[in-house]
Amino acid sequence: MERFDVVLVGGGIMSATLGTLLHELEPSWRIALVEKLSGIGEESSNAWNNAGTGHSALCELNYTPQRPDGSIAIEGAVSVNEQFQVSRQFWTWLINEKIVPEPSSFVTLSPHMSFVWGQDNVDYLRARFDALKDHPLFLGLEYSEDPMEIAAWAPLLVDGRSKGEPLAATRFAQGTDVDFGALSRSLVDHLAASKTTVFSESRVTAMKRSGHGWKVSLRSEVGYTPTTLETPFVFVGAGGMSLNLLQKTGIKEIRGYGGFPVSGVWMRSDNPEVARQHQAKVYGKASVGAPPMSVPHLDTRVVEGETSVLFGPYAGFTPKFLKNGSWSDFFASIRWHNLIPLVAVGLGNFSLVRYLVGEVFASRAKKLQALWDFYPLADPDDWYEQTAGQRVQVIKPDSAKGGVLQFGTEVITSADGSMSGLLGASPGASTAAPIMLTLLERCFPARIEGWTPGIRAMVPSYGTELSSNKALAAKNQARTAKALGLSATKR
Repeated sequence: MERFDVVLVGGGIMSATLGTLLHELEPSWRIALVEKLSGIGEESSNAWNNAGTGHSALCELNYTPQRPDGSIAIEGAVSVNEQFQVSRQFWTWLINEKIVPEPSSFVTLSPHMSFVWGQDNVDYLRARFDALKDHPLFLGLEYSEDPMEIAAWAPLLVDGRSKGEPLAATRFAQGTDVDFGALSRSLVDHLAASKTTVFSESRVTAMKRSGHGWKVSLRSEVGYTPTTLETPFVFVGAGGMSLNLLQKTGIKEIRGYGGFPVSGVWMRSDNPEVARQHQAKVYGKASVGAPPMSVPHLDTRVVEGETSVLFGPYAGFTPKFLKNGSWSDFFASIRWHNLIPLVAVGLGNFSLVRYLVGEVFASRAKKLQALWDFYPLADPDDWYEQTAGQRVQVIKPDSAKGGVLQFGTEVITSADGSMSGLLGASPGASTAAPIMLTLLERCFPARIEGWTPGIRAMVPSYGTELSSNKALAAKNQARTAKALGLSATKR
């Protein structure tokens, strides 16, 4: 049996971020990281499994719903952007401390755009722009209804459209494309060079309380050799499988929670000419009943120095909780205490079920039609399908409704703070730093005051809100943009 101060379950961006924070704050602590696959960041954090948008609500319209009176609710967008600024500060620290070799290894400049057509949608986007343009976190957001200007920003969106069709777009020039898999690998490489032991190709089979906190039982996926780790603190950041793993612990805080798996498929083009003409991430409006991860977007993606363009993702359903998971994952998560929430959500979300069924059986012709709505002159020969990542939306117990489907992330923590895990999907990876800082506050309340100077060295705005200070927000934007190589000029 080996003893560690911290055990991190899962080798993605969440565990990599938490491990890096803890190693900086407590350099003497021994950390263990357990990953089922042979490589780090190969599931939800992998570049082809993750939208990589750098979710900051600059272009994602689902964060700014329209109220019945026609006004735009921006609270969700402000919250997500505030969190993303924390991640940007943390990444800036990583670059300055040379923990990550260079910003281009994981982040690339990619303007963020919203694009709509049809008069009602144009009216909505104009109202959204008016609601955001003067906010400290959205300064620099541009708006246009001029097809010529929109074509200058992203020509593929406009070429081939009917003359006179109402169009509108917003653009934020300093948007990002982030390879969270590459970032995860850099962070874990840095940790492995210190006091962190990485158990790759190892599956967690049990987590039980012990006199020293928790005993975590592992089984090697290669030699099937069992190993037991003992630790006072465990974090479960295993993507879709976090639910099942937390259920193994028996902590009462996980009771009532369930998961709804949503899969996805991209249409991908590697044609250099297509990539040359499209250098942006462009989000549209979701179909009625579609989950947030299925909001259509035409994205520039840069992975290992190669540029592609993705469209989608088209949603689907399998009972797997991971792309490399088992067909029994969903059924294994059913417990007596989450039956009512599961049934309540199933009965209350027929539109979502209909949407997913339609997506599962959608023909290639239907998928191409969705692409042509965005990119009218797309050549079908340039595009092929690629399976995207698997996401598990949180089903949360609710005293009034029995259960609710939550499109977001949820930190589950035991009463004594010795066990914590992350459920849910979007905005996920983009907000790993603030989520993990919140986790530190919950799980280590007695240490947080002593850690605060160290945290502020990594995240200068810690404890304050950039959204309420225009000068501070502008200073942060300029500082992090310079460090991350995101200085942009208008085209």
